[in-house]
Amino acid sequence: MGMTGGCLCGQVRYELTVDPTVCLNCHCKNCQRQAGSSFSFIVGVPEGTVNVTGSLKTYDDKGDTGGRVQRQFCPDCGSPLFSLVENAPGMVWIKAGTLDDTSSLTPAMNIYTKSKQHWLELGAIPAFEAGPGGV
Repeated sequence: MGMTGGCLCGQVRYELTVDPTVCLNCHCKNCQRQAGSSFSFIVGVPEGTVNVTGSLKTYDDKGDTGGRVQRQFCPDCGSPLFSLVENAPGMVWIKAGTLDDTSSLTPAMNIYTKSKQHWLELGAIPAFEAGPGGV
């Protein structure tokens, strides 16, 4: 416990009061666009277990199923930090690259692989074309 993280400029900092409940790679096109990379490495924690200092800006997005996705980022440097997903109520999804130390994290699955980059090999990590259970 006690994982900490923040944005690139340091204006937003956060601390987790619990260990992540899930760690995964999301290959959806919107995560690719937001991350500026081939996928987003993310961890999930229950709402209410992230203490944030600093201001966040929110972009309202829609997931593949049309559900609302609130993407929260630093208004100064633009670092993507958190997502609140209507189809996963009660969870906060954290861009793992914003954690100060990711050495203890290993993704348990790949989701939205229907959008993954064709050259990316996923190895032995379980993969789902959409979210688990088709979410």
